[in-house]
Amino acid sequence: MSDPQHPIVQEEISLLAEIRTKLEERPAESGASEKQIVAELLRLREDMPNAKQEDLGALFQQFDSLHALLKQIRSARNNDSVDPDNPYFAHMRLRENGKERDLYLGKVTRIDHGLRIIDWRNAPIARIFYRYREGDDYAEEVGDRILEGDIVARRSVAIAMGELERVDSPQGTFSKSRSGEWTHREPGHAQLAGGQGSSLLKHEKGGAKGRMGNANRQHRSDKYLPDIAALIDPEQFELITRPDSGLVVIRGIAGSGKTTVALHRVAYLAFKEKKHFRPDRMIVVVWGRALRDYISKVLPGLGVEGVKVETWNNWSRNLARKHFPFLPNKIADDTPEIVSRLKLHPGFMAVMEHQIETVPNPATADGVFEDFLGMFMDLEKLEEILAHNCPGVFSRKELERVWDWTRRQRSALTDWVEGDKEQGAWLDPEDDALLLRLWQMRVGPLRARGRHALQYAHMVVDEVQDLSPLEVAVLIGTLDKRRSITLSGDTQQHIIEQAGFTDWESFLERLGVAGSSEVSTLRVSYRSTHEITSFARKVLGDLAEDDIPPTTTRPGAPVELFRFTDHGACVAFLSEALSELVRREPLASIAVLTPSRALSHIYAEGLDKGEVPRLRQVHDQKFAFAPGVEVVEVSEIKGLEFDYVVLVEVSAANYPDNSHARRLMHVGATRAAHQLWLTSVGTPSPILRED
Repeated sequence: MSDPQHPIVQEEISLLAEIRTKLEERPAESGASEKQIVAELLRLREDMPNAKQEDLGALFQQFDSLHALLKQIRSARNNDSVDPDNPYFAHMRLRENGKERDLYLGKVTRIDHGLRIIDWRNAPIARIFYRYREGDDYAEEVGDRILEGDIVARRSVAIAMGELERVDSPQGTFSKSRSGEWTHREPGHAQLAGGQGSSLLKHEKGGAKGRMGNANRQHRSDKYLPDIAALIDPEQFELITRPDSGLVVIRGIAGSGKTTVALHRVAYLAFKEKKHFRPDRMIVVVWGRALRDYISKVLPGLGVEGVKVETWNNWSRNLARKHFPFLPNKIADDTPEIVSRLKLHPGFMAVMEHQIETVPNPATADGVFEDFLGMFMDLEKLEEILAHNCPGVFSRKELERVWDWTRRQRSALTDWVEGDKEQGAWLDPEDDALLLRLWQMRVGPLRARGRHALQYAHMVVDEVQDLSPLEVAVLIGTLDKRRSITLSGDTQQHIIEQAGFTDWESFLERLGVAGSSEVSTLRVSYRSTHEITSFARKVLGDLAEDDIPPTTTRPGAPVELFRFTDHGACVAFLSEALSELVRREPLASIAVLTPSRALSHIYAEGLDKGEVPRLRQVHDQKFAFAPGVEVVEVSEIKGLEFDYVVLVEVSAANYPDNSHARRLMHVGATRAAHQLWLTSVGTPSPILRED
């Protein structure tokens, strides 16, 4: 309803005008206050050596508090101080000892000339806003004293171009329309809800319990072995029980059960022919550490103990060290993007073939190393081969940049092998694949131990769209004569831009297996609700694989976007919503997905201040697979799923309208089983225009 005279709106407009006036009349003058704080810090430092033991604790606390305040003031000065057009995003009124005072949360601290704007990230008193609600009594240790009182008012505000646009308070939400009218929406906050612990990769107390499959489906009567076919639909079952030799290719939308089918196929083969498909002769190669850890716990639950589960990076690095012990262990972390792209590009496989066919190096590790160096010895020949096999993909200027990098790498490696290790030498992350494939082409099968060939009876390669044909060729080269392999992937989730995957037909042709197996497509999304699946498909736009929309099994809550003017306001909103969700659904798994490590740290630290229970920031893909809230970058969660997902910072800066950003947002959205929220500080991504 229209409510321009509401006291809360009038009060916030008045307070904003007062603060803007003070900011304009009295620009930041931190020098004087800095000088006073520095003088007090020096005095305290002089007093400490002579202080009584019982007073030292208080002195140290006071010193630390003043030092933190000095740091905030200097930070504010270095960041051009408070922006008058957007000075703060939250306001709270505290009553202490019968007296009231107003505090404002913003990006920087300004506490002079009657201004009380504090940095939400650093100021200790900001904890009161995140930990308490309006009407609560509080007691917080700030510096060397305990602040006690009650919160008279606690409001989030949106300010744009110096004007108040919105007020969120316990009394409701007040919003100004484009015409300037204020409307009042009664209290009734947005809520995450819908079904704790019932996602496909169920997160139980104490960790994963080995449950994979489609939730709430009936057991089949025609299962071939105990518990393997339970919860599997007929299409999935047909893929699981394909012939035990050759290639099985499974593509499918997110949540359609690709990994489920692939792992059940491992169990099916082990059950059907125990002697040949022994667990120690099978391997599952996955994209990331998190999925590796999870699958390692799941397979025993399917009755299969001892199957090796590895990431490609770890598997290939260990084999490269074993086959080329004389090469350095250092892997570059600054390899130019064009170098990575060329070394993994399908067209580069022709360069390798030319090297093997035209240069008679010995069939030894040293000979393979000479092949590796030799591929980058003749720039003109490299350009000629690539122009013939992938015309127009690499420009002369790009090849010259690659040439400069590999020339320096070649020189450093040669010196290293000859004994001069002072300058250091390195391999690029892509070089393991090059070296191993060259070994297979020049010498023969890779070795397991001694001179025994490395041969797997069956292999699963999951998220295959993020491996290059070269890397998959290395993997296929380790199969025994039955060449039994399951490839599982979804081009719509292709987020590793250098991998060289374009489409299934080209990919299989590069591997030399085109026509040997049809690509089977799973179209039913068991994980996500209809609303989430529809949203994720819209995000893909023209990148969607076909015109047939996926089938979903259940409806759910709408996908919602929440806009904020500052990260602190977003953190405050999420702190309340997530705390309530964890209390209401203690078994729920929740992911807060960010675009970068820096933002993960900001949100994890902010939610911790808000005392969100069971909060964890994930590093190096070390997921807990347990109930609670995990903050992690969206690029780290492929193959996983959660009951609830919050995609934070879906702004234009973080998600521009390009294919990589669309796929990344699609992957993040489809991790959610029950409900998906999006937040944006500033202008939302142009990808969201349709929604």
